[in-house]
Amino acid sequence: MTVSLDALDEATFARMSGTGARVADVLAGIAAAREAGLGPVKINMVVRRGVNDGCIEEMARHFHGSGATLRFIEYMDVGSCNRWSRAEVVSGEEIVRRVGAVLPLEPVAAPAGEVATRFRYRDGGGEIGVITSVSRPFCGDCVRGRLAADGSFYTCLFATSGHDLRALVRGGAPAEAIADRLAAIWAARSDRYSELRASLPVVSGKVEMSRVGG
Repeated sequence: MTVSLDALDEATFARMSGTGARVADVLAGIAAAREAGLGPVKINMVVRRGVNDGCIEEMARHFHGSGATLRFIEYMDVGSCNRWSRAEVVSGEEIVRRVGAVLPLEPVAAPAGEVATRFRYRDGGGEIGVITSVSRPFCGDCVRGRLAADGSFYTCLFATSGHDLRALVRGGAPAEAIADRLAAIWAARSDRYSELRASLPVVSGKVEMSRVGG
């Protein structure tokens, strides 16, 4: 189970989330999920310089020893409405250095296809993950497709268009045909946006995170 929580301070959380959600409600939901056995629980924190980067250490301390894994995510230019600026990106390297200064860390080997670089607390207080799509892209190892509610299948979080699967499903195509279609789409993918970001012109029309999730 993955939960988005970008700060423990209400005002900062509201600015990052753009919703009326309350931190207390999110924390209560996390506790309820763990009590119900819906683990492992991951907490995603997008870090944006000048907005919530001052919360890095506080978030690490809060979830240290909690049994939940805190994952720090570099601020990305997902979609077209967040007015992204590279100057607001806090690198994964800086995040690890800052967390390690207050709660010493050591690296953990991650399985193939894992998007987060993993570290564990040396005192046994659990793990953190760092997702570095901007500073250290991992396009070549990406194994994640995303399906929107309208049946569009996206091969990249930064894609501008998807592949229609709804027509196949509603047309009564057998599961094998749908699987073959997915395999063909994935085999033909050439997405390398994160690796090429610095050399590309501004790309408009990218799918919004709210449609495809993280």
